[in-house]
Amino acid sequence: SPASVEMAVGQVLLVLLTASVVTATRDLLLNTCMDAKHHKTKPGPEGLLHGQCSPWKDNACCTANTSSEAHKDQSYLYNFNWNHCGVMPPKCKRHFIQDTCLYECSPNLGPWIDKVDSSWRRERILNVPLCKEDCEEWWEDCKDYVTCKENWHKGWNWATGTNRCPWGSMCRPFSHVFPRPADLCEKIWSNSYKYTTEHRGSGRCIQMWFDPAQGNPNVLVAKYYAWKKRSSPAWTKTVTPAETGKAVCVLPWPALVLLPLALMML
Repeated sequence: SPASVEMAVGQVLLVLLTASVVTATRDLLLNTCMDAKHHKTKPGPEGLLHGQCSPWKDNACCTANTSSEAHKDQSYLYNFNWNHCGVMPPKCKRHFIQDTCLYECSPNLGPWIDKVDSSWRRERILNVPLCKEDCEEWWEDCKDYVTCKENWHKGWNWATGTNRCPWGSMCRPFSHVFPRPADLCEKIWSNSYKYTTEHRGSGRCIQMWFDPAQGNPNVLVAKYYAWKKRSSPAWTKTVTPAETGKAVCVLPWPALVLLPLALMML
């Protein structure tokens, strides 16, 4: 009957529209740069990135200048001083440099980008699942260094223009401030990272360290979590009208063919 044909066509169009919305929203989560202080608007090749940021040179959200500044004890990036409780040992500092490189350069953090109301950025990362080895090596190499704070995002004394320990705080070993690797990874940057028991190469956790000759393992990880995120009911509810508009613009050709037919049957 005409009614059943109309219903069938309507269902087909609904499926195709849903698929196209999913495709468009997936693209918003993959190969993207966050809206933050030093990030490029879109990822792309950089040619030459400095030191520990070099794995991202083929597709980066950071510039060469940002990658160079990431390696300095006190850079213009955030005027942050690693040596607030004495000189940070090189084996520990390399993890913080790598952490900075991942944050500034990676185009694979889209599934964990979160809106934030801040004077210096509009987006941040939240609960990025860090590989077990990355987190534990970071803690192991830094456990004998000293610091006066658990959360390095806030609460510093900035009176001199750089971060100093707040009045009344004491410098204590990392192993006291962060008793476990999970404490370090999750607390030091306000839950930017989440400690996981997933291993490097599992496709289920983000690596701070990787050999670019073997390809960037975080591409597949981002795809997996983007799929999980866009499959969740909470995600579908948060897709904005603007994003839905983008999705309609990329309707697959079968939907475009069936659309006039559906309209004729109404």
